[in-house]
Amino acid sequence: MKTYDGPASDHFNGLHFFDPDGAPPKSLREVLRWQFSGGRERAKWPVWAPSPHADIPPERVDGGKVRLSFVGHASWLIQTGGLNVLVDPVWSSRVSPVRFAGPKRHNDPGIAFEKLPKVDVVLVSHGHYDHLDIATLSRLAKNFAPRVVTPLGNDVTMRRADSTIKVEAFDWHDRVELGGGIAVHLVPTRHWTARGMFDRNKALWASFVLETPAGKIYVVCDSGYGDGRHFRRVAEKHGKLRLAILPIGAYEPRWFMRDQHMNPEDAVKALADCGAEQALGHHHGTFQLTDEAIDAPAKALVEALDAAKIPQERFIAMKPGQVVEI
Repeated sequence: MKTYDGPASDHFNGLHFFDPDGAPPKSLREVLRWQFSGGRERAKWPVWAPSPHADIPPERVDGGKVRLSFVGHASWLIQTGGLNVLVDPVWSSRVSPVRFAGPKRHNDPGIAFEKLPKVDVVLVSHGHYDHLDIATLSRLAKNFAPRVVTPLGNDVTMRRADSTIKVEAFDWHDRVELGGGIAVHLVPTRHWTARGMFDRNKALWASFVLETPAGKIYVVCDSGYGDGRHFRRVAEKHGKLRLAILPIGAYEPRWFMRDQHMNPEDAVKALADCGAEQALGHHHGTFQLTDEAIDAPAKALVEALDAAKIPQERFIAMKPGQVVEI
């Protein structure tokens, strides 16, 4: 399997990427313990849990506004400055290396694929199947031929699968001009990546800070919390954040998920650390990746905000098809 080949750095040893302030992924033994231990308590999700919302976005959003439409899980359409940007687009029915098994959708995408405006740019945060979906990227390439921006090594995965995907790979701390006065920074996040058994951390993972006319938007697609330093560093480096998009789901059991996925209590801490004016919660309610109930993240977010004495309206758990404008 061809993988990234580049110079060593403070987070790449020549073969694997690593986070100097993070934690390695769990071992196969720990995966088996979680999946097959006798004490596992996995909540049963409803077969279908439709969202009450559906969006038909405009062709463009100009001026100083940003329009954010939640597609579901970690997928977003962000429209600003005349530019249409998709984040971690997944329209497939499963997030898995095979079509007949693996986590399945429990609700439709908040935007029907046929209702998408022309997509100019796609941001892909890392290689896990619930974030890097080759089938969707190929559909986008065929329909819109967008520019795809991703961390180092994920370009190899995309090109190997479909040479028509116009992908560009960048390192942590790179700033990429997207056009229309919009730019994106790739920033470190506490996570890891793989597509199979033998390519763990052979590609990089990242969060994004978008520069927009309405201010900076911090998009965290997957992250553990740790001691919060990743979020504080974004605040230190990028200053005032207008909005943070933070994951609140896929967190149980904590002994297994703590280092790679935040729970709502962690996400509230992350909001305080990064200092964003407002937050939107995602990465919940569409694919059952872990053991908590489908509605547990939204309920726990309400409790965590109350405990931190933060107004509920400052951090909203989104549902597919919901739209926020700033």
